Amino acid sequence: MKAAQIVSFGGPETVVVADVAAPAAGPDDVVVGVRAAGLNPLDLKIIAGYMQQVFPTDLPYTPGSDFSGVIDAVGEGVTGLDVGDRVFGRTAPTAGGALAEQLRIPAADVRRIPAEMSFEQAASLPTTYGTAKQALADVAKLQPGERVLIHGGAGGVGTMAVQLAALAGAHVIATASGRNHALVKELGAHDVLDYRHDDVTRLSDIDVVLDTFGGETLEKSWRVLSPKGRIATLADFSIKARGSNEGKAVFFATATPYLADAIAQFQQGKLQIITDAIFDLADVRAALEKLATGHARGKVVVRVGR
Repeated sequence: MKAAQIVSFGGPETVVVADVAAPAAGPDDVVVGVRAAGLNPLDLKIIAGYMQQVFPTDLPYTPGSDFSGVIDAVGEGVTGLDVGDRVFGRTAPTAGGALAEQLRIPAADVRRIPAEMSFEQAASLPTTYGTAKQALADVAKLQPGERVLIHGGAGGVGTMAVQLAALAGAHVIATASGRNHALVKELGAHDVLDYRHDDVTRLSDIDVVLDTFGGETLEKSWRVLSPKGRIATLADFSIKARGSNEGKAVFFATATPYLADAIAQFQQGKLQIITDAIFDLADVRAALEKLATGHARGKVVVRVGR
């Protein structure tokens, strides 16, 4: 089968499409014929070798965690799933494997795709929805009526976070480039700031900040918090509280607990899935380079099988 692989760490240029052995299902596994893979910034960090202490990987390594596809084989201990079922999910980052024509994954970690959802949409959901949900609901404990600032509101996690915060009854403020203001407002933001021109520190009384960038963005975020305001950051795992303000890192490990909610909200028409660009597996380097610009609008997706 065809798979994207790295044999050494580096940038997107280190990724090649090669012939590799197809996986076999273990007793509690399914083998999925991958139709689409959603790319995430974490994929770039793993390819670069930056995450070896957190997500140690063996080389050669097939990148990609978010996937959708059709079950090709089921293990003898699997119940409730059959060959031919349309499914999606997220593999462990240490395992990767989404950028391949087939992958093996525990059956417990996949969910069926509803008929009205495309493979590309399904592959865009696990990490973005799960991260946004964990950050806002589990870490920051966002409450109705609170003021939330979401940095990078047009990105993969940002587009989900804006919608989830609005659904939670919060007053949503987001940052985005000027070209994305209309989109972010359509997703539910009440106010949008242009991160290149507007001074975010003019804000005040923010109850929750979702930080997706770290660095200067995170430092400025402390200055806009209400007395009991809190920050959930995806970028700084060393964050600590400052006075009465909480600061916590979001360590996203598994998407599985969040997938049922994502499906339900999509089917109810409450959730849009924004896709920036779709590439073929043969063009996986170009897809990763697009992601690496940091300016993708929603998700970058790679079509794998047909």
